[in-house]
Amino acid sequence: MKPRLSRRHFLSRVRGGAASLPVLNTIVNLRLAGSLAAAEPASGEYRALVCVFLPGGIDSFNLLVPRGGAEYTEYRTIRQDLALPQASLLPITPDVSPGLDLGLHPGMSGIQTLFGEGKAACVANVGTLIEPVTKQQVNDASRALPLGLFSHSDQIEQWQTSIPNARSARGWAGRAADLLRDLNGQQDVSMNISLSGTNLWQSGDSTVEYAIGPEGAEELQGYDPESTDPWSLTPKRTVAIGEQLGLTYDHLLQQAFQTKRVKAIGAYGLFNSATDVTLPGSVVWPAGDFSGKLQMIAKAIAGRGALGQKRQTFFVQYGGWDHHDEVLTNMAGQVAGLSAGLLAFQRCLEALGVGDQVTLFTASDFARTLTSNGAGSDHAWGGNAFVMGGAVRGNRIYGAFPPLYADNPYDVGRGRLIPTTSVDSYFAELALWLGVSRTNLPLVLPNVASFFDPASGGAPLGFLL
Repeated sequence: MKPRLSRRHFLSRVRGGAASLPVLNTIVNLRLAGSLAAAEPASGEYRALVCVFLPGGIDSFNLLVPRGGAEYTEYRTIRQDLALPQASLLPITPDVSPGLDLGLHPGMSGIQTLFGEGKAACVANVGTLIEPVTKQQVNDASRALPLGLFSHSDQIEQWQTSIPNARSARGWAGRAADLLRDLNGQQDVSMNISLSGTNLWQSGDSTVEYAIGPEGAEELQGYDPESTDPWSLTPKRTVAIGEQLGLTYDHLLQQAFQTKRVKAIGAYGLFNSATDVTLPGSVVWPAGDFSGKLQMIAKAIAGRGALGQKRQTFFVQYGGWDHHDEVLTNMAGQVAGLSAGLLAFQRCLEALGVGDQVTLFTASDFARTLTSNGAGSDHAWGGNAFVMGGAVRGNRIYGAFPPLYADNPYDVGRGRLIPTTSVDSYFAELALWLGVSRTNLPLVLPNVASFFDPASGGAPLGFLL
């Protein structure tokens, strides 16, 4: 008799090729060496991360803009037809001065409100880096640079995996979930929930995202055990599907697929039952698909007890930022919808009593060129990101806001700015807050030691309490 190949053994063989990548091989070796310590969350309380990904590369130096004196003049000079009017910028007064007067895009009144309440902050000029690098080192190619700079696909991958020097099919939220998932009481529904389908950020070795839509989990078509309509084919289909689901297969892949289908049906019932809640009526939500997805995330958070989850991550995309022309016009409505949705989401979390237990952060492929192409802006590098929630040390700018004049020390051409903060530092703050231990942080963020020493006892950036 042939020995049966277990699913775990089979998957380990499939992933063996990926382990040949140097950084992933390091992770595997660390695990084999017994360095995979147990998760050490600060407490047993519920915590969740929400990633709002802005694909296309948002022009984030028109989200956070110098608004005073000489700095605005530099901004207007390099941005030319892309510059926002100085009088339109929404003022903010950070608790700790960043050294210049800054304002927000005129569509960001919701974020301005959260800034003033100390519930939102900005991480300035953040981007992908392998190691700290200067303009001279970029120009003379004496330092390694992230793969595929200025490429949508490459930079999206690196923002979601936090591995800038190799290809990876595993994201940092997936690797974090591999460590933290056992904090949850049940595994029928993944702790990683996506409102935007399959994504790298939530893909781990033993964890994958649970993809849903704005209305919740999607059912198996034609299968409804509660249907009794004599004029419908659904009862007959249900019987047929039920008989099929009861079969077992000798073929490994067939049986694995069958097991997945059975689990998916169970997860569908559990998730939709747990999220069958009415959100607080005091919150006024804006119209639109993005708002609908945020409402579904709020329902999943409200249903965390029924789902048995102490840790969750959520992924949602709000796309359409690849503005090679008409930047000002195209961004105006999108930014307003983004800001209004985020304000309503925070208000909903507060009404649910979890305002300080959920942290939302933004990410994008890259920022855009400070210079105009005559109609819009093109692909660049470092940009500004936002974090939001009751646990955020808000009303502050974290990292160094760069000078925006042409050919400044961070400008590698056309206003493409070398990041002054790495994504590793940005994500390390979030991962530690979620409950990843300092011991395990290099397993989640393999490149983190280039920018932050987990054993130092300090915070990577300090924007979370």
